[in-house]
Amino acid sequence: MTASQHPEHPAYFTDFSNHFLVAMPAMADPNFSGTVVYLAEHSPKGALGIVVNRPLEIDLGNLFERISLKLQDPSFASQPVFSGGPVQNDRGFVLHSPAGTFNSSIHVGSDIALTSSKDVLEAVAEGRGPERLLMALGYAGWGEGQLEEEIAANAWLTVPASPSLMFEVPVEQRFHHAFGLLGIHPMFLSSAAGHA
Repeated sequence: MTASQHPEHPAYFTDFSNHFLVAMPAMADPNFSGTVVYLAEHSPKGALGIVVNRPLEIDLGNLFERISLKLQDPSFASQPVFSGGPVQNDRGFVLHSPAGTFNSSIHVGSDIALTSSKDVLEAVAEGRGPERLLMALGYAGWGEGQLEEEIAANAWLTVPASPSLMFEVPVEQRFHHAFGLLGIHPMFLSSAAGHA
């Protein structure tokens, strides 16, 4: 039995793990308008991602103080903490590279992981954590078939993820940079698909 014949993986299913979802300019949902979402997990049962371009008014230094951890490496202290999405926004999620071996991680792509256990933050505090990280509170989640419907309705564009966009490109440039990965400028997109 091939994967496409298996009931868990219908023939029409495309796995968008390790891709960016780029909100179309006409996105009406305020949770996602103007966002770039990194999809860490996608299956026929649903999807989970982290918004990578919506910083909160708190940085890693403040967050580490709140959870009683002292950062050994001050270079991380000024990094923003992001609003990762509307689900469980009181809980922390860390996108990082290299993936490492932490307690509760989803390994995505060649060397990226999404970790929700505190051990990754303890490692960062002690100066033995991943070299690149993005800390988010909350995540974006979709139920069975929901993301596929939104993509079909032209709410999102998809493009293979670029780690540099998440970890190096300045936050305010990430949305336009994601469109650049697609070779287009958002200004040229019509709000209604299929109309000339």
